[in-house]
Amino acid sequence: MKKKTRNWSQCNRALLQRDNINIWLSDSAISKNIEKHGACGRSNHYSDLAIETCLTLKAVFHLPLRALEGFVNSLLTMMDTS
Repeated sequence: MKKKTRNWSQCNRALLQRDNINIWLSDSAISKNIEKHGACGRSNHYSDLAIETCLTLKAVFHLPLRALEGFVNSLLTMMDTS
């Protein structure tokens, strides 16, 4: 048996908020803790916290690694930290 909706304004607000994504990242997770190497072709070293943050986002949103990279880049671009 389905419930009958009586408070439509509250129902509409809830539907608007359903797909709203708020992500809070600490300043230490955002800070650029990148150790660059002078050698050509060597990869950068990122902090453990930055890697853990990315892997948490990967697990929460069920993303493959390439999609995670794009997702994180878009978040950093929106936050003007890239």
